[in-house]
Amino acid sequence: MNDEKIRCDWCGTTDKLYVNYHDTEWGVPIYDDRLLFAKLILDGAQAGLSWITILRKRENYWEAFDQFDPEVIAAYSDEKLEGLRQNPGIVRNRLKIASVRKNAQGYLRIVEEHGSFSDFLWGFVDGRPIQNSWESMADVPTETAESRAMSKALKKYGFSFVGPTIVYAFMQATGFCNDHLTGCFCHEEVKALSVK
Repeated sequence: MNDEKIRCDWCGTTDKLYVNYHDTEWGVPIYDDRLLFAKLILDGAQAGLSWITILRKRENYWEAFDQFDPEVIAAYSDEKLEGLRQNPGIVRNRLKIASVRKNAQGYLRIVEEHGSFSDFLWGFVDGRPIQNSWESMADVPTETAESRAMSKALKKYGFSFVGPTIVYAFMQATGFCNDHLTGCFCHEEVKALSVK
């Protein structure tokens, strides 16, 4: 990528998929219930792996998990979960695959109690993205009070693979906080995005 734009260090400059994800998706606020559910599942799948690994498999995940429809996933049989372990297009870790069903069931409980998964999650940041001003990657935390609180609440509803660090990565990616470095061209663009 020879466009002279200054970006956050983590996406590098050579992988077009990774750079495009950084430039167009990462940090942009998401308010759609299903998109938030899907991203939380994908971040859980990333545990112990690099995000680019999951990003390359993302379309396979959407296909394998019925377009991340929580009602369909919540009703998956054990046989269905075992069948997913044979799918080379996703991470075939038994616990990660089983967590998708558990998380879908938790999602449905949250929606039943709170009316909206999005509203429930955005409540942890008072409904508005936190605007950070990190100058270097070394400044960026791996978890925050908000990610710890969200993690604890999700676990209460039966979610797994939602530790505070995974949840903070999810929050960064879905715009709950603006963690683009101040020197990155996306920092001001994301900051300027209007909230719901």
